[in-house]
Amino acid sequence: MNLFQNKVQLTNTITLGGDRMVLFAGPCAAESYDLCLETGTEVKKICADLGIDYVFKASFDKANRTSSGSYRGPSIDMGLEILAMVRNELKVPVVTDVHESYQCAEVATVVDVLQIPAFLCRQTDLLIAAAKTGKPVKVKKGQFMAPEDMKFALDKVRGEGNKNVFLTERGSSFGYHNLVVDMRSLPIMRQYAPVVFDVTHSIQRPGGLGGKSGGDRQFAPYLAKAAAAVGVDGFFIETHPNPEKALSDGPNMVPLKEMRAFVTMIKNFWDLNINSPA
Repeated sequence: MNLFQNKVQLTNTITLGGDRMVLFAGPCAAESYDLCLETGTEVKKICADLGIDYVFKASFDKANRTSSGSYRGPSIDMGLEILAMVRNELKVPVVTDVHESYQCAEVATVVDVLQIPAFLCRQTDLLIAAAKTGKPVKVKKGQFMAPEDMKFALDKVRGEGNKNVFLTERGSSFGYHNLVVDMRSLPIMRQYAPVVFDVTHSIQRPGGLGGKSGGDRQFAPYLAKAAAAVGVDGFFIETHPNPEKALSDGPNMVPLKEMRAFVTMIKNFWDLNINSPA
């Protein structure tokens, strides 16, 4: 049962906070059009078969990589071109990150949802610029933030007249190179807005591989089932046909060939929660 009854309209046909699960999924970085199309095509099929609303995700720039020598992405121009082609080919909405205020207006001409990275969730100018585009805004909870403090990030967006804003949980810093998910954060934040659970970044080990981030992929099913049981409005999963060769966040991502079983498992737990009595 949803604690927070207000809903976010992602598109004309997709509502977050309703009675349908929403999945935000795709590769970490928009490495190429072919990669994005392959990944999006498969996940779209899975979601159609399971009755899940799908939003494709990929980043044109990973501005917070551990090392300056790490792959960041195809650049904003090429990245937006890739995202536009995927959106048009698959007929699905798209979400991507923005890191600078000046990016928001241009990115909003291509994508359906703007994502604020966790490290930037307190950046007032960025939140305001994203809000002013009129597009739905997806704000990731910072690893350093208490869940109840995220209501102030929501207020910054809503203060610009944009009511379509929601939150994402991705774990909290727990010592060096480690994240832990406090499941209490989900109902706390759902008092203020719909909440999406970020499965794959919650198992990340930031900077844990000496100059790049590692991850504990084996724990993804446990955290996903726990979040579904506690109650969320959607899930965020990064996936790749060959995570070992991915240019960003490979250790976290669910292999594309495992996504059908993985998403089916989550959907089964989500259905139990959404259909449970108050």
